[in-house]
Amino acid sequence: MPKKVLIVDDEPSIVVSLQFLMNQCGFEVITATSGEEALETIMKFNPNLILLDVMLPGIDGYEVCEIVRLDPKWRGIKIIFLSAKGKEEDIAKGMVLGADDYITKPYANAEVVEKVKRLLQD
Repeated sequence: MPKKVLIVDDEPSIVVSLQFLMNQCGFEVITATSGEEALETIMKFNPNLILLDVMLPGIDGYEVCEIVRLDPKWRGIKIIFLSAKGKEEDIAKGMVLGADDYITKPYANAEVVEKVKRLLQD
């Protein structure tokens, strides 16, 4: 059974490219374009990993991460922030909130694939 990856970003071109990349790796992919939609999707889809943008309409990525980490049934979900917010304090905030990794945009596709595969290996 393929691992499930949720892509959360409000930029369609990023969603399409990440979706293609994750499908090529054999993952089952679902997408969300806002923090609220991400939380609804997590409840329904129960992903193994979330690729999460910080800057989202409504609830931002930091809040989504915090909510996921506070729910015991979601503790096993891996979270990688993919964000243009690349200052040290932005990265530190993401990691303190419980992210497993933080990748700044622009990013290399190979870096994203490598980190996703590393976090999802059995």
